[in-house]
This record gives sequence, C-alpha cells and structure tokens, in this order.
Amino acid sequence: MIEEAKKCVEQTKEQMKAAVAHLEKDFTKIRAGKASPQMVDGLLIDYYGNKMPLSQIANINTPDPKTLMIQPWEKNLLSTIEKAIHAANLGFTPQNDGNIIRINVPPLTEERRKDLVKRAKVDAENAKVVVRGIRRDSNEKARKLGKDGLSEDLVKGLESDIQKITDEYSASVDKLLTTKEKEIMTI
Repeated sequence: MIEEAKKCVEQTKEQMKAAVAHLEKDFTKIRAGKASPQMVDGLLIDYYGNKMPLSQIANINTPDPKTLMIQPWEKNLLSTIEKAIHAANLGFTPQNDGNIIRINVPPLTEERRKDLVKRAKVDAENAKVVVRGIRRDSNEKARKLGKDGLSEDLVKGLESDIQKITDEYSASVDKLLTTKEKEIMTI
C-alpha cells in the first residue's frame, strides 16, 4: 500500500510537470516583438497530399530580431508555404522572392501587446485548471487506497503531499505568466 501511495505522488508530479511544460511550449508561440522560429511552429503544409509541419520541409531561421526567413528544401513549395502562412492568419505578410520567404515581424502596438497578455493569461489559467484536475484525480486515488486498507493518517498525509505539489506547480505557472507578461510588455 505504501508503495502505491508513493507511486501516486510520483504520477502526480509527472503529470503536473507535463502540464507546465505544455504551457511553456504555448508561451513560445506567443510573440513578444522578436522574430522566432517557434512563431510558425504547428503550421502544417500540404506536402504531396500529406500535412507536414513546416519545420520538416524547410529551414527556418532569424537573420535579425525583426526578420524570419523560411527556405524550403524544394522551391516548388514556396507558394504552398506562403498560402499556409496567409491562411493561418498569424498577422504577417510573407514576401516570396522565388528562393526564400521573408517575413518582416512588425513591432507590436500597445493594443496588440495587451491582447497577447490576455491570451497568455488564458493559457496560464488553462494550465492551472489542468493542475487542479490532476490534484482531484490524485486525491481520488488516495481515498481509494484508504478504502483498500491504507490507514487514515497515511491517506491524509498523501492528500497533504498532493496539495503541496499542486501549490508548487501553480506557483510555477504564475511565475511563467509573470515572466511572459513582462517580456510582451517590454518595448
């Protein structure tokens, strides 16, 4: 029984760690005024009938903080990539010169910065909801262990440990949000 309780705590940590890692990944997609290859992460391109991530069919780099350069490995994909960027409505205007696609990242307006902060807050709150859901599931497992013969004191201790882990990862989400907010609002 004690081994199962330890396993429950470890699973809780791993699941919450994954939720925070997912939030970090989401935050890399929110631009903060600097060009970054993550801005086009998740962009799927029609590649001979299959949907492929842009990063698997092109080289993406940032020659300077305001420019994103996309160089496909096959030149015939230039117009397909350009259409996909337009369709994704990322707020960019790609420039196709026949060899590469350049995207000049415009500076963020105050209004756009506030919108991005709101989006970051929504993402952070969603991560907290996931963390609380994991806590709920873990507490249910702890109570089930209590019904299966684990002593009441150990169940209370397990629930206390789960709450400490939850508080730790909630604080981690808050810290990530504060950092991202500062990054977005910095001109």
